[in-house]
Amino acid sequence: MSDEMGGRRARGGGGAARRADRTAVRQEFSRYIERNIPNFEILNEEALQIIEANAETVLAEIGVNFVDNPAALQRWRDAGADVQGERVRLPRGLARTLCATAPRSFVQHARNADRNVTIGGKGLVLAPVYGPPFVRDAEGGRRYATLADFRNFVRLGQMSKYLHHSGGTVCEPTDVPVNKRHLDMLHAHMTLADKPYMGSVTERSRCVDSVEMSKILFGADFVDQNTVMTSLVNINSPLTFDPIMMDALEVYAAAGQACIISPFIVGGAMAPVTVAGTLTQVLAEVLAGVAYSQLVRAGAPVIFGAFVTSIDMNSGAPTFGTPEAAQITLGAGQLARRLGLPYRSAGAFCGSKLPDAQAAYESANSLNIGLLSGVNFMLHACGWLEGGLVSSFEKYVMDADQLGILHRLAAGIDVSANGQAMEAIREVGPGGHYLGCAHTQANFKDAFWRTELLDYKPFETWDEEGARDTVALAGVRVKKMLGDYQAPDLDPAIAEALAEFVAKKKASVPDAFL
Repeated sequence: MSDEMGGRRARGGGGAARRADRTAVRQEFSRYIERNIPNFEILNEEALQIIEANAETVLAEIGVNFVDNPAALQRWRDAGADVQGERVRLPRGLARTLCATAPRSFVQHARNADRNVTIGGKGLVLAPVYGPPFVRDAEGGRRYATLADFRNFVRLGQMSKYLHHSGGTVCEPTDVPVNKRHLDMLHAHMTLADKPYMGSVTERSRCVDSVEMSKILFGADFVDQNTVMTSLVNINSPLTFDPIMMDALEVYAAAGQACIISPFIVGGAMAPVTVAGTLTQVLAEVLAGVAYSQLVRAGAPVIFGAFVTSIDMNSGAPTFGTPEAAQITLGAGQLARRLGLPYRSAGAFCGSKLPDAQAAYESANSLNIGLLSGVNFMLHACGWLEGGLVSSFEKYVMDADQLGILHRLAAGIDVSANGQAMEAIREVGPGGHYLGCAHTQANFKDAFWRTELLDYKPFETWDEEGARDTVALAGVRVKKMLGDYQAPDLDPAIAEALAEFVAKKKASVPDAFL
């Protein structure tokens, strides 16, 4: 399902009106995906029970570390855990019992209510790349990201039909002081887009600023009663919860805002080399993190996260789109559903340095596995390059175009009277063709998914137009989308209040680049 927000159409009749209508700038938005297809379940019941039992053993006998966080250690003591130094051991069943208060799904509100998303159940919400310090485009090559780059990525996200979420740190604007860039990033998401967004997690006061800015945008009472942010809290695998991430979890959970509690797994380095061993550690870490969020505030929305990749044993570099990562992604989805939590994993992952064939293969593998595994929130769905070091403008639009395929696959197969097409088969009969039949004429506009990027023209036409490869076509599309961009309406009083908040906060502290 999609709805269209169009630019103004020229008034009048006849050919002039039709031409104006065809050339008018439109922004099309597809609703978040609701699967009508089954999830692929790779683990049988025996395997699931083994992994769940082993995760309980890890928590009870090995334990997890909560580093430099006396308040967290006291919360665990009060909950009945065995705390020795910074090591926390959880009696069997304690974490799972605490996790039971976390919601199975929740709505993340956007400032445009038409863009609200439900995270959980059969839903799949697609969000862009997160975190790279570098950007790349065909003209400028690889370079450190700037705030101008960041704002352009937000604009592209707003214009991307199949992206449901504006994301968070779509690139790291290195030309802005570290202690102030979160203000500019949030301000860009709030003013240049009207889709849901993510909060800052890099320091406690920045999380507080995220909540305060959201209260300006939505109203304090609304934020107190609703989820308006989803933020990424990475576990320092193996089995370590660092104070910066726990500060973020505590601030957001207390405010009723959602956190993705996500182990950062590079198989062979941060987790065992086996699939079952990695799934055991992932489950143990998520159980501990989700349980802790519920100690902060029972009922706080959380997402079971699993960022998983393997390692190249020759170079030590992370690898993407591999069969082992696919198996872990599929298995973690089953564990998340048994725990009753929304699931985050997968994305357009690749290790390639360029948006080339390697990038396409690896990204396609990961995207499709994400759909089949039952992912509810897919971060890094477009733009990821070079193992997450680079946000690529061309790859952003290449990936965003392919996300339309996930929408079409997830819809399942239409077996209504129209989908059965019996009238068409009767009309055409033996030896005929379907191009001109009534059923084709009635359905041709929506019958097949259509790319807005890839080239299917005859060789001669393609050659005459410059023999452009996909990267060149993507560069043209980036320029067109940015040229067509129209900022969504925002109440002037809210816009002024946000700008004033950012200016005051920046003026209140000296610049810091560390």
